[in-house]
Amino acid sequence: MVQHLLEGFSHPAGGTGPEIVCYHVNVRLSDDLGDVGSLRLGKVLTLLRCCFVALAYRFRHGIRNFYYVPSPPKRASLYRDWIVMAMLRLFFDRVIFHWHAVGLGEWLDEQARPWERWMSHRLLGGVQHSLVLSRFSEADAARLSPKRIDVVPNGIPDPCPDYARGLASDRAGRWEQIRSETGTRSEPVTVRVLFLALCTRDKGVHTAVEGILLANRQLAARGDRLRFMLTVAGTFVDAIEKADFDRMCAVEGGGTIQLAGFLDSEAKRTTFRQADVLLFPTYYANEGQPLNIIEAMAWGLPVVTTRWRAIPEMFPAGQPGLIEPRSPEQVANALREVVWQADPAVFRRNFEERFRIEAHLARLRAVLLFSS
Repeated sequence: MVQHLLEGFSHPAGGTGPEIVCYHVNVRLSDDLGDVGSLRLGKVLTLLRCCFVALAYRFRHGIRNFYYVPSPPKRASLYRDWIVMAMLRLFFDRVIFHWHAVGLGEWLDEQARPWERWMSHRLLGGVQHSLVLSRFSEADAARLSPKRIDVVPNGIPDPCPDYARGLASDRAGRWEQIRSETGTRSEPVTVRVLFLALCTRDKGVHTAVEGILLANRQLAARGDRLRFMLTVAGTFVDAIEKADFDRMCAVEGGGTIQLAGFLDSEAKRTTFRQADVLLFPTYYANEGQPLNIIEAMAWGLPVVTTRWRAIPEMFPAGQPGLIEPRSPEQVANALREVVWQADPAVFRRNFEERFRIEAHLARLRAVLLFSS
């Protein structure tokens, strides 16, 4: 999302005009996913160097506003934020936090040590402006007492700009075929389900597998020809969780569960185009506004996901496919419900009306200019 901000504000087509100029310090401290959240000396040295670069920009260009993306509630990341704020905050007229993750305020209240809570409020509290992704996130950000809070939903460039000219009719025809053939064919009719995210237990990958296997068992038991096939796209970072996933698939998932691994941009486009449903039963503690859901809607995919954090705000009221976390039974039920009720056009329209990059940049521009 920061990349979209930089690209959008550097070109008039982003709707920003000449009023916003960005000087970016890329504070990339981790080498890979497994390194995220770890604490080591090399990261501290890199962070200090980035802070000095920011200070150089501040005085060389007369910058008054400091835009920063705070951490989720992980101690190593939180301590990083302390260092940044201790070194930089006093040199800027306004500090703007853009909360991409949620949960830090709640964690400070309920789990932080007293001295961590004091330090966080001292260094992170009372900033001039906080931007959050949803109404749900407002209360979490408010725990650090910013002067102002604004809601700025995420938005992405349309990954399927030709949707109306081709894929829309393909999606409608595909679902008509599935629904018409389920009761007439002697061989199974397969619905292609996609899980695309970091492959961790709390992102829901194990729940997804359990739900798919349960749905297929239930369908077979009652003689229904409908079947679900799951493609898992993403990277495992925990060896134990990967082993658990492999055991689940080995028992009864042969031919039903496919592990695609990490997808580059072209492979991801192909996978979205070929899928019928996105399944994302997350209960990740710091889930904000998942971009995989926004991408799926842009591709006209019905979505089965959890009533978790701000996710329900992403859909129209009464939309089928919302389930409770950690419930393979509800996954199985929701998948069957989506087959008969979901309308791909509704999901695509929701993306066009609420999550296009143009709307995101326009809203972001408005609140940033307010801060200036």
